[in-house]
Amino acid sequence: MYDAIVIGAGPAGLQVALTLGRMHRSTLLLDSGEYRNGTVLHMHNVVANDGTPPAEFRATAKAQLAEYSDVEIRDVGARTVTATEGGYAVSLADGDAVDARHVILATGVADDLPSVDGLQELWGTKAFSCPFCDGHEHAGRSIGILGPAPRAEHLIGLLGRIVSDITVFPVEAAFTADEARTLEESGARVSPEPVTAVAPDADGVRVTTASTEHSVAGVFVAAASLRHRAPFADQLGLQMLPSGSIEIDEFGRTSLPGIFAAGDLAHRASLPGPMASVLLAAAAGQMAAVGVIQSLMT
Repeated sequence: MYDAIVIGAGPAGLQVALTLGRMHRSTLLLDSGEYRNGTVLHMHNVVANDGTPPAEFRATAKAQLAEYSDVEIRDVGARTVTATEGGYAVSLADGDAVDARHVILATGVADDLPSVDGLQELWGTKAFSCPFCDGHEHAGRSIGILGPAPRAEHLIGLLGRIVSDITVFPVEAAFTADEARTLEESGARVSPEPVTAVAPDADGVRVTTASTEHSVAGVFVAAASLRHRAPFADQLGLQMLPSGSIEIDEFGRTSLPGIFAAGDLAHRASLPGPMASVLLAAAAGQMAAVGVIQSLMT
């Protein structure tokens, strides 16, 4: 029986494994090969790793983890997590089963994009959601924002001082007159027609509506929604928050003893939602590992 099984090998899961390994706790890290930033070419706003490809970041982390004899890494996903006497059993996608005293859920979330032709193909390369991660790369250039008025207005506030100009495109239905006026007063141009398709072009992205085409350097999506990448929260009946995330305390403890969570799929009740960031996910992973160690000691 392992001291801990970490499900998910993004920044949160990798940091959990590193901290537990350094404390000589037997740890199994499960990597399904699916990552929220799997299509992203470069990470940004990550100190000492600004501009590093996410795949390189993960490879470096795994190479460092290989130096710790108490950490085992398996490139396989998990299917189920069930309680047993003294811990939890985790069934794996390859048919195997493993046991641990603690399980750390670090499977993250996936972005469900609006139904716009071509958007999925551009996701992470020319279509983005996070101004902190990708805004600076569009400094002095024109961008488009896709999505509903309130969320688009928030993005305008963040990106307005960085980019040269912004055009907001509604999704599915045109903005009301009041919505359009508010967005224009925020400093953006407003398309009267919803976006129908996006595609790469020489200058960045071609945004198509029913009657026009616009060329922008990139698009920011204000209409994406998040969903859990794995079913474990439902399987275990964990306490959830209105945001749809797993409720945790400062040390990543969930409502079920022995089950911890870290990364984009969880946050404390004092926050309105998950704070999606490589650094914050890693920090949450470290705190969850400390929580596991505290539990093992008692």
